[in-house]
Amino acid sequence: MPARVTFRRARRGAGPRPGRLRPAALATAFLALLAPALSGCGGSAASASGDATLKWASSYFPAHWDPVVSGSGAQFRELALVYASLTRTDASGKAVPDLAESWKYNARGDQITFRLRPGLKFSDGTPLDASAVKAAVERAKKQQNSALFGDLTSIKSVDAKGLDAVVHLTQVDYQIPQLLGERVLQIASPKAAGNPSKLDQNPVGAGPFVVEQLVPGTKVLLKKNPDYWDAKNIHIDNVELTSAPDAATVVSGLQTGVYNFADIDPSQARSAKQAGLDVFIQPGFNASNISLNVNKAPFDDDKVVDAVRHAVNRKEFVDKLTFGYGEATDQPFPKGYVAYDPRSADAYPYDPAKAKRLLAEAGYRSGELRLDLVIPSEDPAAEIVQSQLAAVGIKVTIKIDKNWATPFFAKDLTFSLYSTTGRDSAVQTLTAHFGPDGPLNLSSPYEPAGFEAAVAKVRRTPLDAPDYPNVLQAATRAGLQSRALVFTYSSPNLFAKSKSVSALPKNPAHLDWTGVTIGGS
Repeated sequence: MPARVTFRRARRGAGPRPGRLRPAALATAFLALLAPALSGCGGSAASASGDATLKWASSYFPAHWDPVVSGSGAQFRELALVYASLTRTDASGKAVPDLAESWKYNARGDQITFRLRPGLKFSDGTPLDASAVKAAVERAKKQQNSALFGDLTSIKSVDAKGLDAVVHLTQVDYQIPQLLGERVLQIASPKAAGNPSKLDQNPVGAGPFVVEQLVPGTKVLLKKNPDYWDAKNIHIDNVELTSAPDAATVVSGLQTGVYNFADIDPSQARSAKQAGLDVFIQPGFNASNISLNVNKAPFDDDKVVDAVRHAVNRKEFVDKLTFGYGEATDQPFPKGYVAYDPRSADAYPYDPAKAKRLLAEAGYRSGELRLDLVIPSEDPAAEIVQSQLAAVGIKVTIKIDKNWATPFFAKDLTFSLYSTTGRDSAVQTLTAHFGPDGPLNLSSPYEPAGFEAAVAKVRRTPLDAPDYPNVLQAATRAGLQSRALVFTYSSPNLFAKSKSVSALPKNPAHLDWTGVTIGGS
């Protein structure tokens, strides 16, 4: 195994989107010189053996390959190369069979049985049966460094009965099939997971590909898994997943054939199109926000919170950061999605004059209120916040803390920024943002009045019930009463690929390689 070398820090999809890290100039120049030699005929998708190879430059290269540790952030897309889950989502965002061929609730709705496909096995030969599902859930709930335990509070226990995984719930919850998909329950071999630290760098799953070589933080080489349950519909033979360098270098790498697939910054979309690349948006649930701690001054004053809300010009974020690809948002769901609440739209419109009046009513003269905005790395969104609040008389000092995650998740910060890639379960998205234990709620244990009851009602409502949309939107409305988050804008899941790579299924927030071909393979 090559030495463990990390060139750049991967972005956590559930966290802020810091600016891309630029490699040393020498490294960039070396890549530019090397690219033609590597690409040969400029964009060919075939490896030396003639196999179809996906060459993917990822800005979200996983820091961890143990899905329990990695959590449900944007890296789940990369981990899904290796791991499969009980369910997956279709183009509408609905849960459909993956490892589980079917599922059924009991009459009370507090127990669900997943029936696994017969003959499944992990890439190390370990059988994938209900006992493996039980082990995966228990590890996610109990492992000390698990990033998933908070997502599984509805699960009390799992009984393994051959191919039937019987999930006992702590409450009636019809969200479970949505929850136990690629985001939250990517299932690792229980044999390999017996040593979690080893699994973290030597992943073993039952997904479409198998890891052959991994250089942590840098590159991983994978080959097609012939034992994957849907292998007949996987037409990619090899994957070269590389941690992406800076944005401009990614586009040049796509041009020369060093890569044939990559996520890109909106700032690079135009040059990618001019280079003849396919640029496309994969649907998603991305949302950025300003995080406030209402347990600390000055945000323990409702007038100050409302002043910040009215000081925010969402259009400026869209214009300056998304290059026409994003949109303004004041909630964690996109317009048109079942959980989006039209009644809550534009509840706090941009009104700097009103923001100034509210600050005066709170007892602050212009320039008197001073705030530290703590973020993990340079971020142009922070500069926009700084400028907009300065316009209403709030002086903001941007402070970069590389260890930002520790105080943020300990709820010790007063003022910060956060971005998420959303979740497959709408309830999970809501509780993560607005619940008393929500990881994205900087004001824990605060939650808005009526939110708990509204969410409980959603859980009790089957997803196919006629009134489900209204019940879900009411929960969104209750959550948006929270004074802990000010949503700003949504930046898209923007990708570029060579024309040799066929179109991907339009699964919201996911990258599904089913049916995708390369170079006519």
